[in-house]
Amino acid sequence: MDYTLNQLQIFLKIVQNQSITKTAEELYMTQPAVSIQLKNFQGQFSIPLTEVVSRKLYITEFGYQIAESAEKIINEVDALNYKTSAFKGELSGRLHISSVSTGQYVLPSFLSGFMDLHKGVDLSIDVTNKLKVVESLERNEVDFALVSVLPKKLKINQEILLPNRLFLIGKGKKNMERRSLKKSLFESMQLIFREQGSATRDVMKDFITKNKFPVHKRIQLATNEAVKQAVMAGIGYSIMPVIGLKYELKNEELQIIPTKGLPITTNWRLIWLKSKKLSPAANAYLEYVKEEKEHIIKKKFGWINEY
Repeated sequence: MDYTLNQLQIFLKIVQNQSITKTAEELYMTQPAVSIQLKNFQGQFSIPLTEVVSRKLYITEFGYQIAESAEKIINEVDALNYKTSAFKGELSGRLHISSVSTGQYVLPSFLSGFMDLHKGVDLSIDVTNKLKVVESLERNEVDFALVSVLPKKLKINQEILLPNRLFLIGKGKKNMERRSLKKSLFESMQLIFREQGSATRDVMKDFITKNKFPVHKRIQLATNEAVKQAVMAGIGYSIMPVIGLKYELKNEELQIIPTKGLPITTNWRLIWLKSKKLSPAANAYLEYVKEEKEHIIKKKFGWINEY
């Protein structure tokens, strides 16, 4: 056997995701690169680890057993690294955060400084929709979650980071009325929604329902980035958080359309279970956020006040 730690990590992630595509996205690799690593890893075993049926990837019983062993090996390697860091007096451990997809425009700014200070901390981030974020928090799979809408049933603690403002967004340089948008014009728009389980979708749907706007044309897309690209292409309009539109608004590729009742303002919040016993790494990160957030907001997000 001549497999590498990297192959074990990639195979474990494939088993967890049941998908080469999603694994490639999470590991910031290309799909062919993940497929090659899987093929090389499989080549060291005479029994199949995976099988493809009707173009869908399935893990064999033997594959699950290998994944279980791989996880144990990876955890042992992590433990060795943590012990080495601790012996040198460095903060060590794993910090696991789940974030709603639009949080990708927020979270890195609140993490980069901390990770620079603590090289011995391993960081794991899951970016998905609100429904899955809440599920991972409820199952105690993560230390923290980044959300803009609080879960209703969980007992959580929270640290408010910064405001989240949502506007009606259209393609830049279109001739739109500068006063509040008329209801008749809104009704004629093709609207682009996020997928089920998205907090942005829920906010947009609530706004339309509250104002009794009938929606005749709609498109559904899976990510905030996909919605942004569709709006820039002139396919339709959407209610979106301004946090991810800095350069597009500045370059007039997108525009904010004045609309009565908008913007809708929520808050980006770092939340964790009240019953959660935070690790030393998680506690250190929470203290870092509390101490540095005003400086981070001023440096990275001051531009939001323009809107």
